[in-house]
Amino acid sequence: MLYEKNIFQKTYKKKDIHLGLAYPNIYRTAMSSLGYNILYNQLNEREDTWCERIIYPNINSIESNTPSKHYDIISFSLQFEEDYFNVLKMLNDAEIPLKREDRDEHDPLIIAGGPCATANPMPLSDYIDIFIIGEGENTLNNFLDKFSENKDKDLKNYLELPGIYIPEFNNQTKIDIVKDMNHAYHITTPVLSESDSEEYQSIFNNTIMLNVSRGCTRGCRFCMSSYLYRPMRQTSYKKLIDIAIKNRENTGLNKITLIGAAVSDYNDLDKLIEGLEKNGFQISTPSLRIESISRETLETLKRSGLKTITLAPESISKLRKVINKEILDEEIFTVIKNAIDLDFKIKLYFLIGIPGETKDDIKELAEYMKKIANMHKNIKNVKFSVNPLIPKPQTPLQWETYDFKDIKSKTRYLKKEMKKYNIKCESPKKGLIQYILSCGNRAVGEIIEKSLIKAPTLKEWMEYMPDYSIGDELPWSNIDVGVDERFLKIENKRLRNLKQTPWCETSPCYNCGACEK
Repeated sequence: MLYEKNIFQKTYKKKDIHLGLAYPNIYRTAMSSLGYNILYNQLNEREDTWCERIIYPNINSIESNTPSKHYDIISFSLQFEEDYFNVLKMLNDAEIPLKREDRDEHDPLIIAGGPCATANPMPLSDYIDIFIIGEGENTLNNFLDKFSENKDKDLKNYLELPGIYIPEFNNQTKIDIVKDMNHAYHITTPVLSESDSEEYQSIFNNTIMLNVSRGCTRGCRFCMSSYLYRPMRQTSYKKLIDIAIKNRENTGLNKITLIGAAVSDYNDLDKLIEGLEKNGFQISTPSLRIESISRETLETLKRSGLKTITLAPESISKLRKVINKEILDEEIFTVIKNAIDLDFKIKLYFLIGIPGETKDDIKELAEYMKKIANMHKNIKNVKFSVNPLIPKPQTPLQWETYDFKDIKSKTRYLKKEMKKYNIKCESPKKGLIQYILSCGNRAVGEIIEKSLIKAPTLKEWMEYMPDYSIGDELPWSNIDVGVDERFLKIENKRLRNLKQTPWCETSPCYNCGACEK
């Protein structure tokens, strides 16, 4: 049983635009997405719009049980490539023709946004009418303003709008982002859910999500977030405290989760934490950058009730240089020691399959993880998550490939070597599929559609493996996220020489293209 507070309830007949805000993953994941929640609240503040949530596996809305096919527009949020399968399943189950060419004026307009749509919309390009490129608040509002003029489904009429990619025309598109976080949309009356089932409790259940910052300019070469939403933009700490207080007045909640691609890089983090603490809030954050964590920050988070610290060393020292994450081992062990002294549980993320990585490196990695775990009196309180590195579009690794056999061999070794420890390794096959969905071209839609009927074999997936050289024109070349391809090529060359590109917040601008400098 699910009970929700603060949902919007409007009269269907009194609104000009009927929009289904669709999330192709389960309720728990959907309602943990700050972006999805922002759009739900912001769109419902429009006087002309009736916006309801449609969350997988359901094809009817939560608010009124309205079938998907009865909406003017269905807008999908694409946060994870693996959700592409559910997009097509939701359309199919709703009896909406899958392919754009098979739909007519009586069918909903199908749009999609989110980081996956922004980085590479090609795999779903035969199924989506319009992609929102960038942060959706501005672009979606502009699109709805245009749509409201006469409910026009003629796609060419939307080509003039910024941040709009229309596969039918394969138009060149530049990302549209919120320039000033103090003027961004911040939720003050979030949807609250109560249920006796964990399936209907968000990851941040009964927590106020504060949007501290967007974007990250650290430049970790494997990370899409480091390149898609540059430059880093921050909400002032005073505004965040005011937003937190308004949320508490509207909900009674007292726990804060700080949300951002680089929370620990936030300029006024100590002032923010201190201000929230003085106002009686408990504070947590999903993850912190190791080089930005002080003992004082850990002590404050501990007082606020945080029990687990999540860190991402990624790999051994040499390979951290490859991915432009040169954190000294001394820094890592200092933070871990402080966390253990303060009785935190610790979760650490590691990558395998970094370019140039050898079997000896994997052996060293296993010893490195053992050393970390053995620092704690209870090794089970140190949890390791090991994932294959997935080359992503719009990053310096976009020309790299995914070596399935190599990843499989390294995963098998780590599982055997670390069997006494608390370790979880991602499936190499799942990593392969994610790579194809991430970096594939329009043809990948074929195998996504085939998956509706029968799960493809590994051999069938291999037929869609990308194979790019650094001089190739890439499928997503018409999507301009602000970072120059020239810069990405330089970074690709630097990774092979173990050269670091310094953080631009503390060094001169290196002209990546994202800032108007």
